[in-house]
Amino acid sequence: MSTTRKVTTTYMHHASWSALPKEDQELLKLAQRAARNAYAKYSKFKVGAALRMTDGEIIPGSNQENAAFPAGICAERTALHAAMTVMPRGQVDTMAIVVPQVKGRDPVTPCGICRQALLEQENRQGSPVRLLMGNVRGPVLETFSAESLLPLSFDSSFLRK
Repeated sequence: MSTTRKVTTTYMHHASWSALPKEDQELLKLAQRAARNAYAKYSKFKVGAALRMTDGEIIPGSNQENAAFPAGICAERTALHAAMTVMPRGQVDTMAIVVPQVKGRDPVTPCGICRQALLEQENRQGSPVRLLMGNVRGPVLETFSAESLLPLSFDSSFLRK
């Protein structure tokens, strides 16, 4: 017997950056600034990320492409892996993601690999990672956990013990 189940995602939609607290606006600005350091020679799609650790430390990241696709790395994972390299027991509080030159007004959300990496970080630290996905000229989407972007996710419970 088969059953249908429904998966829902909860997020907040903010009309603009100015609708957010100053510390979140600053994190979005730092992500926008990080996008300037992107190496997007092939896609021309520059992405910036900035994450705030629970101790207040800010770590930026930008996408870095390579002619040998898919050898590049996204901005979200660049920032996340840099943070975990220097603070292996650190905890990520919030990550902002900005694509300065995006078509349309909708913010860009993380790709599937980045969603998986963010979910792994949540499992690693035992607490959610808040995400701010902003468009420079428009709205911000806010989730209170990376898990909300990756329902029915894969985790260590599937691995042989």
